[in-house]
Amino acid sequence: MSKQITIALTKGRIEKDTLKLLEKADFDLSFMANKGRNLIFESPDKKFRFLLVKAADVTTYVRHGVADLGIVGKDVLMEHPSGYLEMLDLNVGLCKFSLASTEDYQPSDHKRKRIATKYPTVAREFFNQKGEDVEIISIQGSVEIAPVIGLADAIVDIVETGNTLVANGLKVYEDICRISTRLIVNKAALKNKAEVTRFIQKIESIVGNEEVPFQ
Repeated sequence: MSKQITIALTKGRIEKDTLKLLEKADFDLSFMANKGRNLIFESPDKKFRFLLVKAADVTTYVRHGVADLGIVGKDVLMEHPSGYLEMLDLNVGLCKFSLASTEDYQPSDHKRKRIATKYPTVAREFFNQKGEDVEIISIQGSVEIAPVIGLADAIVDIVETGNTLVANGLKVYEDICRISTRLIVNKAALKNKAEVTRFIQKIESIVGNEEVPFQ
């Protein structure tokens, strides 16, 4: 088995935050300085290979063993909860899942509500725990407009600053859970590759075990 560690890394903000974290852990990532349009990066010493992929695909790469490790938001893991082991909370990319709607939303009325979301699994589980029967409408684009145009009564979505909600005339009615960037691992790689275990231990020494709250 190859000693090279392959890491599926979410493109964008998580990528930037993760690279800063790895550099803090004394990993030399200068080979990723000029990315251009490249999506695969290999370190000069062949110890690491990074795959820059969309968030929703990280668990797929790890589940199928193409990547030993994955770095992705907890939101993705809640939608795709199996086929890997979640190892560390990296305490970056902090945000939250929230229930939001327009000012005239009535959360306590008893009618069957329509909830628009990009995260149907999360939304369904949230309302199941509340004992509420809802219709989940899956949307891939700008979910914030759904209550405004009458497609849905409310939305379940990720909230960071809340500015987008306010700009579209929405407000948060209930926070569901905290979201942050997580490190996941392929089960076989954790069992069979000592390099993977050492990598996880080194990152853990940097991030610690305490959960940083989302303000």
